[in-house]
Amino acid sequence: MMQHQLGEMTGLDLRWKALASRDSAADGTFVYGVTSTGVYCRPSCPSRRPRADRVRFFDTTTEAKRAGFRACKRCRPDTVGLAQPGIDAVRRASAYLAAHADQTVTLDHLARVAAMSAHHLQRRFKSIVGLSPREFQSAVRAGKLRTSLRDGRDVTTAIYEAGYGSPSRVYEAAPTGKGMSPSNYRRGGAGMRIAYSTVSSPIGTVLIASTENGVCSVKIGSSETELAAELTREFPAAEIEANSKPRSEWTTAIAKHLRGDATSLDLPIDVRATAFQWKVWRALQRIPYGETRAYAEVAKSIGKPKAVRAVARACATNPVVLVVPCHRVVPSAGGIGGYRWGSDCKERLLSTEQRQEKTRSR
Repeated sequence: MMQHQLGEMTGLDLRWKALASRDSAADGTFVYGVTSTGVYCRPSCPSRRPRADRVRFFDTTTEAKRAGFRACKRCRPDTVGLAQPGIDAVRRASAYLAAHADQTVTLDHLARVAAMSAHHLQRRFKSIVGLSPREFQSAVRAGKLRTSLRDGRDVTTAIYEAGYGSPSRVYEAAPTGKGMSPSNYRRGGAGMRIAYSTVSSPIGTVLIASTENGVCSVKIGSSETELAAELTREFPAAEIEANSKPRSEWTTAIAKHLRGDATSLDLPIDVRATAFQWKVWRALQRIPYGETRAYAEVAKSIGKPKAVRAVARACATNPVVLVVPCHRVVPSAGGIGGYRWGSDCKERLLSTEQRQEKTRSR
């Protein structure tokens, strides 16, 4: 049973967003149960929105019934089939995009394939898949490139077969990570081998972990033992070389950055992320050293002005702090806001950067 408890919900949760906005486009994709009433409803139910701690999500009405909930008499969720035409249309559209990843597919053409209006398809696709049709096709194209490179194809052939049109489009899209070249990705092979080292800094002990392709994790804490244990929890199936230095120039660059001797960190990154996360992280990397931006400003800069919570979540899930400077994003209302490694750490980072930048500008 696919069931989402409260602890797993975030501002990014598409189901919760659909419920909160009474999005009729999400009807038929799931139902939600309200523990205080014992009733389950469709997302667009006009009844009063329940408290978050009283909501349980279910993929089907059958699952909701098995959990002891009964159908809402107001929205009648049993009358909306979970295999309704909207879902079939999205399945047709996604299959078409996957089969034509190397071609330009307009939304109007995709709408004809799906037998649905372009506007409705865009909303429905995003609601069900979590990505827009364009983002989905980009992800498929990037996956084809990575597969070709891992299979040993030469870089040029892999680029054109994946549908990028030219090598420059690959670097614009960064399908193998920010700054990571397709050649490096091709040498990655199966499985992960991670090496790490630590450096002392004004903000504490910093652990830098990497594969041969790029930095995969940066952690801040009070001791190497604590950080190494967390790295193992993050990559339980990887082969981790304890106390072994990764690429020395990457470690040196981060150490210099922490001292204020280097204002930018243009390092390759080897992490898995959604298209939206990459978009946010690239925006963070464009924030100048010594400056900050509000979450709302970042959301606006990526063309998603209403996605402030999603931007905050992307910052919170950033696995390579410093390389992606999520500490430079602050609340619009003032203050420095939260930080994975503590507000004191964030405040010291910002103070150091602002002090160094003032010194340089004199």
